[in-house]
Amino acid sequence: MHRLLGSNDGIVSIAALVVGVAAVDASSHTLLLTGVAGLLAGSFSMAVGEYVSVSSQRDTEKNLLEKERYELEHEAELELEELTSIYERKGLKRSTAEQVAHELTEHDAFAAHVHAELGIDPNALTNPWHASLASAVSFAIGGIIPIFAIVLPAVSMRITVAFVSVFVALVLTGIISARVSGAPMFRTVIRIVIGGILAMVVTFFAGKLFDAVIT
Repeated sequence: MHRLLGSNDGIVSIAALVVGVAAVDASSHTLLLTGVAGLLAGSFSMAVGEYVSVSSQRDTEKNLLEKERYELEHEAELELEELTSIYERKGLKRSTAEQVAHELTEHDAFAAHVHAELGIDPNALTNPWHASLASAVSFAIGGIIPIFAIVLPAVSMRITVAFVSVFVALVLTGIISARVSGAPMFRTVIRIVIGGILAMVVTFFAGKLFDAVIT
């Protein structure tokens, strides 16, 4: 889901950029350079942002895990009671909750407690480098679409082709996003498409206005 959102960001960001530049009748060479520069800048920005975010989250999770490890070593009885209470709140009878807590603690105390109390799998912490790379790649994949759509067609058709291509791409990402998240299909697609098209319209007229002012 996160990668899909990254692709959607790439589509909208690069589409708005190249359409704004195309509004001043820029050459295909200029549009290509603009698109590639925006693609590189956006991908790098996404990668850095994701790395910082995931690293911060990972550091927080590690601190929580160390705190839990310390409590298990020095306050074992209190931790067992806490685990029992958690299962009681989930609907188990006291006797059943005690039995479950004891059995899980005997099997793997650390994993049982961090999963129940923190919702963390100590063996599956997100790798910030992997997340960073995935974010950059997803943005780049989405951003390639408007670049091709604006550069390849004839000058008279490139704005139209860009709008149509981005519209189709946003509809597809909206459909996939809705299916993955379980959100209402129509509402999700409309929200994504309107946002993307609006961004392109704004930058297109901004380019036209800027061109009129400086000429």
